[in-house]
Amino acid sequence: MSTPDVLALREFLGPELKGRTISDAKHSVSLTDILEHSCLTGDFRDLSGRSVLLATSGQLLSALAMIQLDGVARRMLLCPPDFDPDHVEALLARAEIDTIVTDRPLPRWHTGTCLIVGAGLPERASIRCSTQRATEWLMLTSGTSGLPKIVQHTLDGLARAITAEGPARHRNAIWATFYDIRRYGGLQIFLRAVIGGGSLVLSEPGEAIADHVARLSAGGVTHISGTPSHWRKLLMSGAAANFSPRYVRLSGEIADQAVLDGLARAFPHASIGHAYASTEAGVGFAVDDGYEGFPVDLIGANRDGVEMKVVDGSLRIRSCGTARSYVGANEPPLADAEGFVDTGDMVELRGERYHFVGRRGGIINIGGLKVHPEEIETVINRHESVRMSRARSRKSPITGSIVIADIVLADGTDASRQETIRTEILGSCKDALAAYKVPAVIRFVQRLDVTAAGKLARADA
Repeated sequence: MSTPDVLALREFLGPELKGRTISDAKHSVSLTDILEHSCLTGDFRDLSGRSVLLATSGQLLSALAMIQLDGVARRMLLCPPDFDPDHVEALLARAEIDTIVTDRPLPRWHTGTCLIVGAGLPERASIRCSTQRATEWLMLTSGTSGLPKIVQHTLDGLARAITAEGPARHRNAIWATFYDIRRYGGLQIFLRAVIGGGSLVLSEPGEAIADHVARLSAGGVTHISGTPSHWRKLLMSGAAANFSPRYVRLSGEIADQAVLDGLARAFPHASIGHAYASTEAGVGFAVDDGYEGFPVDLIGANRDGVEMKVVDGSLRIRSCGTARSYVGANEPPLADAEGFVDTGDMVELRGERYHFVGRRGGIINIGGLKVHPEEIETVINRHESVRMSRARSRKSPITGSIVIADIVLADGTDASRQETIRTEILGSCKDALAAYKVPAVIRFVQRLDVTAAGKLARADA
């Protein structure tokens, strides 16, 4: 018997499972198999009430284990692929982990106090499990060099945006995402596929982008999400010509007009949308009108349980999709006294629309003046020959620091035009930006690094 008023993820699957799958580059697993078989070794009942670290080598096994563990385990901490093993002991203690579910040997992680449970494809004897509790879903924050924070969610909160818009909106969709599903952005797409009645094609680490897109196309992918950096890399690759999704979604970074227009040209028959979400604040909104930023009327209104306001330029969000708390002793409150999460994302009102200008913690200092690098990149990215850019500061013996712009040009750009392009970009920057924000140096580079979370890697030289 299920606990009253508590739903587990597998109960969202519903009766219409035929033809629905979760797949990666090597395997495809039907949702029917997921429900009828276990991907975990041993007696499933041993995991009842356990606090589990889910640390599998690939996304597919994580997806299968999430479906099985939800409603059974007390809590489940998702371990992303870029997880620093030096942080394991501290995080195990902070999250009170007593069980590790993995498909690989982890001798450095085993303190002797944890039960180790194996994971594999669902080929074992049939197993039936019932919902016993509302499992806590734990995720790690990204973008920090030190020990990450652990953020606690509930399934109801994670699924809020999906259930609010109605699963039928994207029913029978075949989803894909450039994200890893063990991070918040990827987990949202995993849940959209499972709860919304669709299928999911997972990304593969290190897979060449042309091979990845070919696999997505062969798999009939109709709906796909990623960061603007993910999408810029795809547009640079030339592989978009062989891919025709119906719905393209951006999140995780500022979606500037250049990348939105580039995607509209590459996928003329697709709906192009960008969403705002964070691990702590949950999903704030989605905008599907094709323009950067978001309408001013989204501020102050209560839309399906989401309220937003701007305080000192920073976007704040309160909703039933907000994380419950940080996990661990002596952690700061996640929200203020009114329940608003300070996202740290800075916005600026221009006419009837708010525009994102950058992260409060990502400001670079130019001669004592504060600059959001994203503001400079937005101007640079408007040039038709630019696919990607990164603004950063560099120490200068004369002024203290200057702006450097690293730029990746579109494939096929004639090398002889670089000086002309440089002059045009500088002209645009001078027209649109204050003098101290204009790059002193423009470098054309072959590539820009992207983090494991799909965001542009930022480090001042």
